[in-house]
Amino acid sequence: MQPMIEAFYDSVTCTVSYVIYDRPGGRAAIVDPVLDYDPKAGRTSTSSADKLVQFVHATGLGVDWILETHAHADHLSAAHFLRERLGGRVAIGDRIREVQGVFKCLFNLGSGFRQDGSQFDHLFADGETFRIGELTAEAMLVPGHTPADMAYKIGDAVFVGDTLFMPDVGTARCDFPGGDAHVLYASIRRLLALPEHTRLFMCHDYPPPERGPMWQTTVAEQRARNIHVHDGVDESAFAAMRNARDATLEMPVLILPSVQVNIRAGALPEPEGNGQRYLKIPLDAL
Repeated sequence: MQPMIEAFYDSVTCTVSYVIYDRPGGRAAIVDPVLDYDPKAGRTSTSSADKLVQFVHATGLGVDWILETHAHADHLSAAHFLRERLGGRVAIGDRIREVQGVFKCLFNLGSGFRQDGSQFDHLFADGETFRIGELTAEAMLVPGHTPADMAYKIGDAVFVGDTLFMPDVGTARCDFPGGDAHVLYASIRRLLALPEHTRLFMCHDYPPPERGPMWQTTVAEQRARNIHVHDGVDESAFAAMRNARDATLEMPVLILPSVQVNIRAGALPEPEGNGQRYLKIPLDAL
């Protein structure tokens, strides 16, 4: 059985969120939802997530899962908000504990922050299978961008997170803590060893000026045309390119607010004594 898929593109963060479901009126999973954040005002809002809620209600779906491909550095997750509105279990790869350990230190989160992944309802192991109503899904560990990246294979569709972009954009950066270009190459080759007709759904698109946003491609298209990792590009050449390119990139605008929220499964920090919530900005750390 093949999944039904509805995509939602957020033009501010260039993120694509998905609702995947077995049939209208059936069961669904949500992948990589966005919580809107204004960095100038420090204000959150839910207009992006509200579109997912409206679609779920309009289609008569029940939500089984809210799936994160990794702890994103470019947008805040709306997983916590959506679980409160729609139910479902928030899940991520089990190596999120490694990422939590790095950022617990960076943000000096103290003993009150648990570095065990327990903020999430479920931690997937590599190769673990699960159900979305009548659909069978598989979690695939694809590290390299971060140690904890997961892709989700559902029928003939794979939601690749931050491993691949559209063929004319290339691949994800590897210079965040725990990232490794050699490891990313192996993860990409794992994805590109799937049948050529397999549909690949991107987490982001940063379109060049000549086209609008796109987020669906195939294994065959990636193997033939990906500008960074098409067939014939070996591991050493890819790693050299990726490391050189990463050295020129600025940090994502929202990395500091995003990671603090996303290692908490999309939950905002608890209010302090004055009733106000705060995010930390470590100075001269990145």
